[in-house]
Amino acid sequence: MAEQGDERTLKWWGWGYDDQQPDRAGLEAVAKGVHERLGFEPSGVVEAVNLEDLDLPPSRLTPTPTLSDLFSDSPRDRASHAVGRAYRDIVRTIRGDLPNPPDLVARPGSPEEVDAVLGWCEDSNAAVIPFGGGTSVVGGVEARLPEDSDHAGVVSLDLKRLDRVLEVDPVSLAARIEGGATGPGLEGQLREHGLTLRHYPQSFEFSTLGGWIATRAGGHFATGETHIDDLVESARMIAPSGEWKSRRLPGSGAGPSPDRLVIGSEGTLGVIVDAWMRVRERPRWRANCSVLFEDFFDGAAAVRALAQSGLQPANCRLLDATEAEINGVSADGSSVLVIGFESARVPVVERLDQAVEIARDCGGSPGSIESRDAEDRAEGRPGEASASVDWRNAFLAAPYLRDALICSGVLTETFETAITWDRFDEFTRSVLEEARRVTAELSDTPVEGPGSPSVSCRITHAYSDGAAPYFTVLAPSRPGAEVAQWDEIKRAVSEVLDSAGATITHHHAVGRDHREWYDRQRPQPFADALIAAKRALDPHGLMNPGVLVDPGGH
Repeated sequence: MAEQGDERTLKWWGWGYDDQQPDRAGLEAVAKGVHERLGFEPSGVVEAVNLEDLDLPPSRLTPTPTLSDLFSDSPRDRASHAVGRAYRDIVRTIRGDLPNPPDLVARPGSPEEVDAVLGWCEDSNAAVIPFGGGTSVVGGVEARLPEDSDHAGVVSLDLKRLDRVLEVDPVSLAARIEGGATGPGLEGQLREHGLTLRHYPQSFEFSTLGGWIATRAGGHFATGETHIDDLVESARMIAPSGEWKSRRLPGSGAGPSPDRLVIGSEGTLGVIVDAWMRVRERPRWRANCSVLFEDFFDGAAAVRALAQSGLQPANCRLLDATEAEINGVSADGSSVLVIGFESARVPVVERLDQAVEIARDCGGSPGSIESRDAEDRAEGRPGEASASVDWRNAFLAAPYLRDALICSGVLTETFETAITWDRFDEFTRSVLEEARRVTAELSDTPVEGPGSPSVSCRITHAYSDGAAPYFTVLAPSRPGAEVAQWDEIKRAVSEVLDSAGATITHHHAVGRDHREWYDRQRPQPFADALIAAKRALDPHGLMNPGVLVDPGGH
């Protein structure tokens, strides 16, 4: 059986490449920096076990000889496909605790090979977990099957060989892209045509188009067409029952949209092999400014005013004082609103000026305006590099830093949601209060003051009727009990989200970790309809069992 080779080796246990992980001296420096900057003492440095020391159970599956070149059962492949990249995943893999590795990893290179793999899995009664970049933070790619599962084994179906931009329609501004294309891969191919998809989640470097569609991913841009939902023109999926392919249309009133069932299906109905995506010309003009607020909720009022203004800024993110300080954006106790505009056709400084005035009316203190054209030349009124640049760099570096923090004895994890503006202030305060209380209790630290945990908030996406607050927790971890510690914190804050009528997730998907609260959130008749759809498309319940629905009627 074949094993995937790569000149530069990705970590089997964490984010990025092996050569990007700090050594022990570097981790000790990180721990020291945490103590100096955040005030609490990390629990101690640990390093990931060696791959050779993993004790994986033997594979229960043997592929037919005619398909064996598509499969691998190597320890690296099985371990690297065993979990996603949530805090609880990284902690377990560091310690070599992988109770649910897939038996085989399949790497089809065409829709026909996808269909062949699914057919073999059906004949073998093997569960199938579609796998893009493996960046799930909600247990979406882990083979934690339901207790009553009778599957003979599990196959992780890796789509990264399906990585091409197949067609470009420059008249309609659309492109057909294979589901395994990563963010950099598809953007590099679109760049040759002067186009961009303009979808940049934090996982952009490694996540894939099919994964974005399957999880209803939200991109970096805070307003407008930020969700992948808005960019899908049509989709093709290979299900165990056959091919699912929708018609290319700019819009249609012909009944419920077939694409809407594919978008957000999280690998439970089939495998997304390609999709026609709405693309656009690459932006030429950009302008941004950062605005400081003494009070976070004054900044939130500015975000609401901007979201309801019709100006549609590309970026409109608000960081509270803690978030701003941790990310090196501001150290004076201010919350920071990052506002940005971009266009392929016209300068955008005038629109930014209007947005800045709105923020000023809400009590903000604007910094300098930075405006640039496609060649990165100063344009309009020059200004010093703004906080938006510092924040963007911190945003992209965060997953790498997260691994180092975990290895340094820090509990570092996030959760996010969305709620309407009329409830935003009271809701956000209650979530912060509960998160601080339960984190301090489970970390044996004071709730406030020196040595207390850090709980911060930022607004990542803004709508005319509400916003998506995103929370970050930093605390000393409990050695040997890190997963239980986080699970209790997560449960406590999830109960607050649910009781307030907020969503359990705005853009991180459901997976297995959010399933309990997703079941409460959705209407039961809708759940019954989704179960019926799964039975029709996946009659033997092979596809990602336990995610979204159980075919048995739960």
